[in-house]
Amino acid sequence: MKVVLPDNSELELPAGATGLDAARAIGPKLAEQAVLVRSDGRVQDLRLALEDGQQIQILTTRDSEDPDALYVLRHSAAHLLAEAVRRLYPGTKIAIGPPIENGFYYDFEFPEPIGEEALEKIEEEIRKEIADGRSWNREEVSAEEAKRRFAEEGENYKVELVDTADGPITFYTQGDFTDLCRGPHLQNAEPIKALKLTGLAGAYWRGDEKNTQLTRIYGTAFYNQQDLDAYLERLEQARARDHRRIGPQLDLFHFSEHSPGSPLWHPKGMAIWMELEKIRQRENRKRGYLEVRTPLIYDADTFYTSGHFPKYEDLMFKLEVDEHPWAMKAMNCPGHMLLFGSRLRSYRELPIRFAEPAPLHRNELSGTLHGLLRVRIVTQDDAHIFCTEEQIQDEIAAVVDYARYLYSLFDLTASAELSTRPDNKIGTDEQWDMTEAALEEALKLNDIPYTIAAGEGAFYGPKIDLHMEDSLGRKWQMGTIQLDSQMPSRFGLTYVGPDNTEHPLYVVHRALYGSFERFIGILIEHYGGAFPFWLAPVQIRVIPVGEGHRAAAKELAGKLGEYRVEVDERDETVGKRIRDSEVEKIPVVIVYGDKESDESLAVRERGGEQSTKSLDELREQLATLRS
Repeated sequence: MKVVLPDNSELELPAGATGLDAARAIGPKLAEQAVLVRSDGRVQDLRLALEDGQQIQILTTRDSEDPDALYVLRHSAAHLLAEAVRRLYPGTKIAIGPPIENGFYYDFEFPEPIGEEALEKIEEEIRKEIADGRSWNREEVSAEEAKRRFAEEGENYKVELVDTADGPITFYTQGDFTDLCRGPHLQNAEPIKALKLTGLAGAYWRGDEKNTQLTRIYGTAFYNQQDLDAYLERLEQARARDHRRIGPQLDLFHFSEHSPGSPLWHPKGMAIWMELEKIRQRENRKRGYLEVRTPLIYDADTFYTSGHFPKYEDLMFKLEVDEHPWAMKAMNCPGHMLLFGSRLRSYRELPIRFAEPAPLHRNELSGTLHGLLRVRIVTQDDAHIFCTEEQIQDEIAAVVDYARYLYSLFDLTASAELSTRPDNKIGTDEQWDMTEAALEEALKLNDIPYTIAAGEGAFYGPKIDLHMEDSLGRKWQMGTIQLDSQMPSRFGLTYVGPDNTEHPLYVVHRALYGSFERFIGILIEHYGGAFPFWLAPVQIRVIPVGEGHRAAAKELAGKLGEYRVEVDERDETVGKRIRDSEVEKIPVVIVYGDKESDESLAVRERGGEQSTKSLDELREQLATLRS
């Protein structure tokens, strides 16, 4: 048989040859360094047989920054973690341990709780395993054999996983540890040159809080120490920028046990929110959006019609009204469908762009809540564009252009992920072919770099997820653009064409901030709380030196009333009030004493620069900082 290499040359191999056989046929050095086969965008274990005509790329230890090469390294590191834990803590039950972005984790049920201090001991045991040498062997077994073996070992989580597994059951073994696993894995542990266990957390089995709470150990691994050191440095910076710490410190918001997962926004936090809302309203007006308002609660029939019941039901808050089931909306689209369907529409009216920043409620599991980044109240900058098939490309291109402009305001760079049809899709393959192609064409026409996320689309249509890179180089999933032909059809929505007959309708669902909550959380971390002047909750703080200067300080604040100005008249020393302003990251501080007047103001800018300016000069400077 033949396989096709990245340069389109063909490699002759015997039938049944594996990826490792292909590497050996090319050269012994490649075989020694090989870690993974990549084929058609998917990863494949080196031990698996190749197919005739298959296009392959062999990744090696030299591909130290490739996400797929790191994936297999971290997957193998996770198995070393499980082996070390079981050896150090006999009686521990093993759950699951996947690689994740930036690392890996493994879930365990320990006989007795462990603390953070145990991580160093476990890490040392893993290093011993690597030094002693570990290689991975793969075998296929029957489901009955797998269940028997795990039952004998008391590994009830593994027995349950076998019961729910699809396809062949495979084991991977290294040292004295065997795990239920699909792979892929390294040939041996030698490439794992740098490893760090980074923390502990609680996690419910299968994410269900009714199940046993397990201990999750997080870690990461790299092909060299330099990359690990750089990652740990970024991690330290990320901790310092954590919005859950900075937000309350800057008096932006807090959370309460009386409504878990739902932030309470303080006036300073709302100042940021309202700046984002001003941008949303301004740009929507310029781009032809119509602001609407729809109910928060609908009867269950509405969500059955939209398709959200039963596919999305578990994430929705349900209630009973007049002995009938109702639910709080977790998305705006059903209401916008009802709004559009209030009368028959002509092709001359299209496209119609409805926008609504409504609060949505989603019953996220307690264990998944994470500050502003995962909440139960979600305020999307939502919009739905109702259009004809011929208008799809122009509308999607306009949304992509809108997104690009919006993110540039915050110095965020965008990339995209095109998510295609999931297993639970509604609609025909022909419909999905058309909508997927339309989204992909829009990305190409707008020169947006993108990757494919196979099977990750919404059940009613494919989507473009927009990912942003912040000042620390971290990727965040923010906005989304979805193309849908299913939901308008389910609501019986059409438009009257020039031929006076009714035609199918298409809808572009889009949210560009994603949600106000999540976007503000990301901005806090992106800026480290040091917001640009135009976005800062308090733009100017005036500090009167003494009690006799308070009236003049307030008068100055009034003269700068077009900005967000505070007067700090606390009975603290001037030095402490200046330091507090630095901690709160106030962009401009004016100290007002005996020597100050409208002609001579002592101005301190964030970062320490000091100058003397007249009020008119200060106004000129501030005008350049406004968006």
